[in-house]
Amino acid sequence: MRAPFPRLIAFAAFAALLGLVAGSSSADPQAAQKKRQKRPAGRAENAGGRAITATKPETMKVTQGFKVELLYSVPKDKEGSWVNLCVDPQGRLYTSDQYGPLYRITPPAIGGQASDTKVERLDLNIGKAQGMVWAFDSLYVVVNSNKSGLYRVSSKTKGGPLDTVTLLRAFSGGGGEHGPHAVIKNPDGKHLTVVCGDQTKLTKFETSRPASVWGEDHLLPRMPDGKGFMTDVLGPGGAIYNTDPEGKTWELVCVGFRNEFDAAYNRAGDLFTYDADMEYDFNTPWYRPTRVCLATSGAEFGWRNGAGKYPPFYADSLPAILDIGPGSPTGICFGYGAKFPAKYQDALFMCDWSYGKLYAVHLTPNGSSYKAVAEEFINGTPLPLTDVVINPTDGAMYFTIGGRKTQSGLYRVTYTGSESTAPTNDTTKPDVNRTFRTMLEEFHGKKDPKAVPTAWPFLRSADRFVRFAARVAIEHQPVSEWADKAFAETNPQAAITAFLALTRVSAPDPFHRKPEDPPADPALRAKIVAALDAFDVKKLSVTERLELARVYEVLFNRFGKPSDRERDGVVAKLDAVYPTGNRFVDGEFCQVLVYLDSPTVAAKTVKLMAEAPTQEEQIEYARALRVLKTGWTPALRTEYFSWFPKAEAYRGGASFAAFVRNIKSDAKATLTDAEKIIYKSLLEARPKPGPVKAAANRPFVKAWTVADLTPKLEKGLASGRDFDRGRKLFGAVNCFACHRFDNEGGSAGPDLTVAAGRFSPKDLLESIVEPSKEISDQYAAVEIELKDGRKVVGRIVNLNDNGMSVMTDMLDPSKQVNVDRRNIDGEVKLSKLSMMPTGLLDTLSEEEILDLMAYTLSRGDRSGPAFRK
Repeated sequence: MRAPFPRLIAFAAFAALLGLVAGSSSADPQAAQKKRQKRPAGRAENAGGRAITATKPETMKVTQGFKVELLYSVPKDKEGSWVNLCVDPQGRLYTSDQYGPLYRITPPAIGGQASDTKVERLDLNIGKAQGMVWAFDSLYVVVNSNKSGLYRVSSKTKGGPLDTVTLLRAFSGGGGEHGPHAVIKNPDGKHLTVVCGDQTKLTKFETSRPASVWGEDHLLPRMPDGKGFMTDVLGPGGAIYNTDPEGKTWELVCVGFRNEFDAAYNRAGDLFTYDADMEYDFNTPWYRPTRVCLATSGAEFGWRNGAGKYPPFYADSLPAILDIGPGSPTGICFGYGAKFPAKYQDALFMCDWSYGKLYAVHLTPNGSSYKAVAEEFINGTPLPLTDVVINPTDGAMYFTIGGRKTQSGLYRVTYTGSESTAPTNDTTKPDVNRTFRTMLEEFHGKKDPKAVPTAWPFLRSADRFVRFAARVAIEHQPVSEWADKAFAETNPQAAITAFLALTRVSAPDPFHRKPEDPPADPALRAKIVAALDAFDVKKLSVTERLELARVYEVLFNRFGKPSDRERDGVVAKLDAVYPTGNRFVDGEFCQVLVYLDSPTVAAKTVKLMAEAPTQEEQIEYARALRVLKTGWTPALRTEYFSWFPKAEAYRGGASFAAFVRNIKSDAKATLTDAEKIIYKSLLEARPKPGPVKAAANRPFVKAWTVADLTPKLEKGLASGRDFDRGRKLFGAVNCFACHRFDNEGGSAGPDLTVAAGRFSPKDLLESIVEPSKEISDQYAAVEIELKDGRKVVGRIVNLNDNGMSVMTDMLDPSKQVNVDRRNIDGEVKLSKLSMMPTGLLDTLSEEEILDLMAYTLSRGDRSGPAFRK
């Protein structure tokens, strides 16, 4: 699970937790006792008697011109491990031990001594907080425990000490690290905004900006988490609310997060959050990396348990504006009020607990949304970041490290460079699409006779967020006002969007159906199917095809199986173009055709499985075919079940093997007793280890060097490249095994979808041919020397008490070595050798290398100039 503080942890978090550096036991117990008596406040000792303090700033990598000070190393045995921060009007900081009380901190003046930092425990019956904010002359606290809730801490006398604790709203559901988290000020000056993870049940709300028509909306049978994590929890998942200062009136703002820990508003009033991933799902088609979300009014971000998570292209959810990759999101804030250069005043700062990184995310308006680029502002080893704030009193940034009882510390960041730090103002002229979006959002959560005529023209908008806002506005209006308009609509995009809305509000999802809900009207289903049949699927764009498939999925899920006539029409419509050649369209059309028992889908899809270069794509098709009972021949059954011994040797997250077993079990259940006998040897076949696409079967061509290939890049990548061959080669040389690209692939290495924005063709070539020349700290291995002389090299992926698991092979995440920390001799070091293997290109011809390079630099766009003939 991706906590805020996950089980899958990087070296930074692990070292913090275990207090490395390791040392030998003291031979003189009395001397050791004297050392302990003399140690400064805020210092602890490891088993060897060496002092343990929070990570020293001089060991961190800090953006040029900035300075980091360690103000306070938290005495873990007395003050715990700190997980959040907020600032009061006097510039004092407040924090909480994850498992204990609250503290108030008075930092020294800038330039003063760190030893002057004053820490006071608040004598209040409240603690275990994961969110705090000072607002409305009070300290608001989100407690995350068996007494979870939003509390107000105030003074009985104006300006007096904090002495009164009032529970404003209790939260139910799971607490802990997937429970309620942050509380922040709403820029309207009248409300608070509260952030809750996916184990917090929806609290009672008076108004909802999303239409409250929740659905799992799986067309095929649900596949919950393979390890059983939260399998009983249904959507919509993590939620964000607005409430008044007394906590009496609540408004649901948006839903569908997995476990967002914090949120922040920009100057324009747009809300952002940094959502967590589910590392159990690595290398499955439904894996979603940690990501930055623009949390707009009425938004749904599609968290569902297990394989049910919505992909970014589903029309009834919104995509992230930036994928970060594996990590553990914690605190975030904008740089407003900091005495920093303008670029950083406007940045969104985000903490990653796992990998010890403080990102500065730079946002640029993009239609009604934003483009985002992440910069590593500060990183360190260990640096398990928990929260970050700007203190407007002194213009400095403050951040904490800690969590899960790790060594905690408080730091201050100031700018010491020569650039101007004059306050910035938002002078950006709003994009017209953002103006449209905010106008449409005014209709969310209420009935208004102006809503339908205003919103309807925007159902065809090319701007995804505008189109979404228009649909939500319409869903809040009486169906009688707009159902006829949906059937009269002639624009394909507008009609598809309108029918999605009509389907959602006209029938409940089976998992959320209440006894009093009326049955779905089959006549309405037939009418929607007939209306959609008027649009020629061959003429639809990729986006329209994806959204058409989504309407069918939601429609048949909520209204049930279509009539034979309806079924035959849809099957004929989709069969005529399936497969389309687009990996994601084919995945969605496949689900619909399997549900409708298409007689041709088995043959077509088994062929797609055989040709698919990634395990994600193969799993997508195998998952759909697992429930199909028609259209099989003995040859097709044999080929399908022959896939499982290979798939059972594929590698992924902790739930990966269980997912593959569950797919196989469901597929086996479709066989007759006689067929189970016929295919017995296949059903019982042992796993066959090997790569997804056997690179080893390719003959050696040449030990390529950078010098060999550099002269070919400029002309060779200009045009004439083959996108599909490049994608197949990306799989053939095992790039997909470790790297994500265009929403598929592994997560052991960095996401290469945006490689074109970070690498020139020559830089990319060098990183492939000479992988150890420059290694990102986030993906670096560690070297661990043991007392018996052995050395373990790999990435730390798990720990338990004194033990830790080290992944020693990127191509096989399950290949792990267990290390007992008590057997470590010396320091754990970052390795100077990349875990990425060398010689990846040596089985490719020059033309194949150029196709692979063009694909990797394409951002997934097959229409780019490199692919023009």
